[in-house]
Amino acid sequence: MTKAQTPTPTSETPIRSLEDAYERCQTLGMRLSRQRKYILELLWEVKEHLSAREIYDRLNQQGKEIGHTSVYQNLEALSSQGIIECVERCDGRLYGHSSDAHSHVNCLDTDQIIDVHIELPSEILAQVEAETGVKISEYRVNFFGYRKE
Repeated sequence: MTKAQTPTPTSETPIRSLEDAYERCQTLGMRLSRQRKYILELLWEVKEHLSAREIYDRLNQQGKEIGHTSVYQNLEALSSQGIIECVERCDGRLYGHSSDAHSHVNCLDTDQIIDVHIELPSEILAQVEAETGVKISEYRVNFFGYRKE
């Protein structure tokens, strides 16, 4: 496990599978409704960051009827409990399946966000700690770039 993935002493074990997500819901006392299962299944299946509208459209295209309000309410509940990731962007929120500490590669020509688990060199972490006086327990890095030709 890399430093970026290491849970803090008070955090729970990272969610690494759809089954882990279901289990976390149950542990937190969240009802595992049909709609909630649909959303979790979709996010784990596509492993992309999707908007609420894209989630709504994809589920309904699959014949899994779910209302707009239900999508938004379930996304809010799942992200607020740390079961899924919510990425705030200037054009709205995107939701992803991975909620543990990880970094992102933001592809500027496709608007795609790619999850990456990396470990920064200890020298960089030591430099950040020295400059800020803050002991780093986890981190997330955003990279930006274009697809290689």
